[in-house]
Amino acid sequence: MALRHFLELSDAGGDAIAAMLNDAIDRKAARTGWPRGKADADAPLAGHVLAMIFEKNSTRTRVSFDIAVRQLGGVPLVLDSATTQLGRGESIADTARVLSRMADAIMIRTDDHAKIEEMARHATVPVINGLTDRSHPCQIVADLLTVIEHGKALPGLEVAWLGDGNNVLHSILEAAALMKFNVRVGTPQGYEPDSEFVELARRAGVQVTLTGDAAEAVAGADIVVTDTWISMGQDHAHEKLAAMEPFQVNDALMAGAKADARFLHCLPAHVGEEVSQSVFEGPQSVVFDEAENRIHAQKSILLWCFGKL
Repeated sequence: MALRHFLELSDAGGDAIAAMLNDAIDRKAARTGWPRGKADADAPLAGHVLAMIFEKNSTRTRVSFDIAVRQLGGVPLVLDSATTQLGRGESIADTARVLSRMADAIMIRTDDHAKIEEMARHATVPVINGLTDRSHPCQIVADLLTVIEHGKALPGLEVAWLGDGNNVLHSILEAAALMKFNVRVGTPQGYEPDSEFVELARRAGVQVTLTGDAAEAVAGADIVVTDTWISMGQDHAHEKLAAMEPFQVNDALMAGAKADARFLHCLPAHVGEEVSQSVFEGPQSVVFDEAENRIHAQKSILLWCFGKL
């Protein structure tokens, strides 16, 4: 079987993403009432080791991948640049070749997407994108799982994005192309998403609306999504915050979406900036379901990478 890397959602494709979602739903249901550390009944990754490299701080990615591989019967190995030779200048290529002889898969959370592409070029085991400045595919599999759990079909879904045109939005646009839903993007001028992802979705036949009007973006939306305005590693730019202010997801904005719309946020949230307290804690918010689903999404991603889906 050809080596399966998961650097972008398109590495898997729409049919494989659908299979991941179905598997995640089934495995999650089968664990009802179980302690988190108990392995799944079939333990499909028994004996396998997942090496996890963190060049960026993490809560959900770190914990969810750790628990995911344990629930699949495997072993997690956590590495960070401060305590490995990566932090002293060892090349990505050499790290990939060494870890390929010591682990069965590699997950890396880093800044420059070129690093993960370099890792995949030299690794002889699957490489998974835990986050880069270009995309965040694992997060979006969890988001799609959450949307389905809350009774919404993906084809024809109307998704509204508010705020910065960042890596999470790029992966949403890629998911839209694969799963056939529409995206309305509300961003201030100068903060639009990379045109590559916009055109990818449009070529797939889905509607992508770019607007500087937050109300237009959310009008009639099934799902409203935002993220922090200042991404990890960026300066806390007052100019950017001022530009983003009209795009805060608050009660007035949510009122323009469908009555049964759901609010998503990949976390951590800066409540009072990109989202109001009332929306974040309100009945339409499913952010903690979304966070929990990182575990179940990660499990299915791992199984796809190992050719077990």
